[in-house]
Amino acid sequence: MGVLSERTRWRWMPQEQYTHHRSTMPSSEGPQVYKVGIYGWRKRCLYFFVLLLMILILVNLAMTIWILKVMNFTIDGMGNLRITDKGLKLEGDSEFLQPLYAKEIQSRPGNALYFKSARNVTVNILNDQTKVLTQLITGPKAVEAYGKKFEVKTVSGKLLFSADNNEVVVGAERLRVLGAEGTVFPKSIETPNVRADPFKELRLESPTRSLVMEAPKGVEINAEAGNMEATCRTELRLESKDGEIKLDAAKIQLPRLPHGSYTPTGTRQKVFEICVCANGRLFLSQAGAGSTCQINTSVCL
Repeated sequence: MGVLSERTRWRWMPQEQYTHHRSTMPSSEGPQVYKVGIYGWRKRCLYFFVLLLMILILVNLAMTIWILKVMNFTIDGMGNLRITDKGLKLEGDSEFLQPLYAKEIQSRPGNALYFKSARNVTVNILNDQTKVLTQLITGPKAVEAYGKKFEVKTVSGKLLFSADNNEVVVGAERLRVLGAEGTVFPKSIETPNVRADPFKELRLESPTRSLVMEAPKGVEINAEAGNMEATCRTELRLESKDGEIKLDAAKIQLPRLPHGSYTPTGTRQKVFEICVCANGRLFLSQAGAGSTCQINTSVCL
């Protein structure tokens, strides 16, 4: 049928050969590149959040540095608070707004320890069940202590004062009362010795009731450098049930004894004799050659 041109042979080429031929032909366009990433408004939002996060990190770091500077944080502690091997060391004045629990509180060597409060300072001693056993309250009006027993001792351990429900013990060698009105005991008092300071008066007085002094082995009243006075409104009675009443002095004066009415003849004498009535009353009778007590019996009536 004649010779076919190249274009005619290409047109009548089978489909498989056409595909193979097309694939073996060189491409003038080059390889295709597919872009991977975030573009557009998503990219701008991402950059904005990254920038915001960096700003927050810088602000947080600046605030942390400022707090560390203001609070004076160091390796040893914070501010006036230092951490040591024995515990916490606090320098300067401190204010606690909540309860403080500690095993031991002490000041620096050579310095005093002060507790200050606008209202009161309360110290509680608790048991295992958190029940208050002993309580000390120092308020603006009074100092109160609650407990089963209260004791005051010296450095050596000698008891100076003790008080409980049964008794109050004063262990000092001397108890001094400096009040102008003295000391009032509503009930009885037991002591081996009652005396005043040197050159001071000692007065035992019961304004509305009786005053009784008792001792199984005797009561001794002694004024070594002064006078002793016993004053009463009605009667002063000296009574000894099994013994005697002894007045031992260089001079004994009874200036207010009644006088008898008998006057002997002649010059009036200034010598009297003491007479005793049957009821124990004493009176004076002018002395004579003999006893004149029987003549003045009118005083005994």
